[in-house]
Amino acid sequence: MASPSQPFSLSLSLDSSLKPFLSAHHHHHHRFSRSSLQCSTAPLTTHSRTFLSPLSLSKQQTLLDFSQPHHFPHGTLLIRPMLETEIDAVSHLLSESFIETLFLPPNYADLLAFLVKNYLLDRRSLLPHAALLVGIYSNDRDGLDELACTAEISFDERGANSASPTPVPPPECPYISNMTVKNSLRRKGIGKQLLKTCEDLICKMTEKRDVYLHCRMVDKTPLSMYKKAGYQIVKTDSFLVWLTLQRRKYLMRKTLPANPEEL
Repeated sequence: MASPSQPFSLSLSLDSSLKPFLSAHHHHHHRFSRSSLQCSTAPLTTHSRTFLSPLSLSKQQTLLDFSQPHHFPHGTLLIRPMLETEIDAVSHLLSESFIETLFLPPNYADLLAFLVKNYLLDRRSLLPHAALLVGIYSNDRDGLDELACTAEISFDERGANSASPTPVPPPECPYISNMTVKNSLRRKGIGKQLLKTCEDLICKMTEKRDVYLHCRMVDKTPLSMYKKAGYQIVKTDSFLVWLTLQRRKYLMRKTLPANPEEL
């Protein structure tokens, strides 16, 4: 079983996107801002240069309106699309998880945060074909808000990651990736709720019901959670993936019920 300190995350699509740059040396500093976590009425704009069809505009509005609270005995989690003002904070959360997972030295943190930020900006431009979710947690002791978790969803082929990890999932199917929970908030049921919320949003955004995700073979705790949630292993990485300095992964699939209320 994984130790409590083991990072809770899917095998990141960032693995294949960022690995070629990890030998570079770049320093770019970001500061975490409390204001970036506060809810905002700023529109979830898309930076895509392509014209949005009426259907795409409708889906974008669905994303704008999406917000799902969950109440735990220890606090409240609100999961919603990431705001543009939260990109720095999410970049740090993902880069910290990436460093933990690959046992990279801490001096890679600034470089990774810089690369992840650019990755997130690029992925956000694909709205509404892909979405970045964040979970804001408020504990019952002091009521302070903090960024607790994040996840990325691609809903169709246009939102699929061009550098998807292996085994490669079907690009036309919904795919969940980069799911990460803040270290200090793990083991509280937040990851399980984040996964369920991703599935709920997928049901609102597409009629496709086969959902895919990756899990590293060494990540026993997440693997157990995915299996309990109904995901099954459909493919396993070749040993040759080690030549790219990546961990072997499972490709997992779950068929969501036709009726979202059955989730």
